[in-house]
Amino acid sequence: MSTIDELNDMRTKALTEIAAAGDGASLETVRVAYLGKKGELTAILRGLGSLSAQERPIVGKTSNEVRQELEAALDGRRRDLEHVELEAKVSADAVDVTLPGRGRVPGREHLIEMITRQVVEVFIGLGYRIVEGPQVELDYYNFTALNHPPAHPARAATDTFYVRDLEAGDARTTGESDVLLRTHTSPVQVRVMENEEPPIYVLAPGKVFRRDIADPSHLPQFTQVEGLVVDEGITFGDLKGTLDYFCKEMFGHDRKTRFRPHFFPFTEPSAEVDVSCGICGGDGCRFCKYTGWLEILGCGMVDPNVFGYVDIDTERFSGFAFGMGVERIAALKYNIPDLRMLVEGDMRFLRQF
Repeated sequence: MSTIDELNDMRTKALTEIAAAGDGASLETVRVAYLGKKGELTAILRGLGSLSAQERPIVGKTSNEVRQELEAALDGRRRDLEHVELEAKVSADAVDVTLPGRGRVPGREHLIEMITRQVVEVFIGLGYRIVEGPQVELDYYNFTALNHPPAHPARAATDTFYVRDLEAGDARTTGESDVLLRTHTSPVQVRVMENEEPPIYVLAPGKVFRRDIADPSHLPQFTQVEGLVVDEGITFGDLKGTLDYFCKEMFGHDRKTRFRPHFFPFTEPSAEVDVSCGICGGDGCRFCKYTGWLEILGCGMVDPNVFGYVDIDTERFSGFAFGMGVERIAALKYNIPDLRMLVEGDMRFLRQF
């Protein structure tokens, strides 16, 4: 078979394969088979030097014609395939505007934030204002100025997250550092009393951190709301009236409160506040451990030693402070058996509220 016949047969075969290519990949395979570096037409062109002087111009001309024809066929088929692919994509992505829309579950406030907001709203209604402070705190504000003695257990590294080592020989605390993650929002109260003159009516919500293992009743990070009042003539009766009002606003006006003696380093006298169980109405059940009461917060009159750190005249002024865990309030209000459920991010649980 002559070279011209080979070219004609190759042209017919290539055009047939180009027309049969069903996608871009198949078309590229055909192009490489005939026009690539090792393709059939390329091989013929490389063999022109071995032809006679009479055959060489004819074969060269025919080869160029075949190349041009194949390239044109390839371009045409490529455009056809791209058009088909585009139509398929448009068809697949088409939106039937007559179909009903797909409903999306709207975002909502997290339960912890919701309870924090509700607590804040109650006290704002009583004339309190919101104050904030750093979450990375100094030992002085977190412990010393709140009347914690040097050997107090809360200062131990087993209870508190310390974030910077002390210099050698520095014994200002019994912990590992004088910088820590605050264990309560009470340091905010000290900072306010340092910089402001009474009367003071403030509420300090925020995250706090303790070295607790997460379990049904403890979290290493939780939200606390603490309140402080400093004014002339403040008594324990003012404290009781304030917290009784708060409990009724938060849990319902049919709920009762009781105050039990307790101890906190920064208040004297101190108390823990219970609210009557909403499940049994105070009769006793498994939820309240058959006592009829649920512990919700701690409180007390500000210890005069604390006023001494901030130069407030204890002969003229008195005050009270209280603190509550938002997660515990949420658990008591909605009968949540495990605090970990609040932070695990299970939307099946969170969408209930």
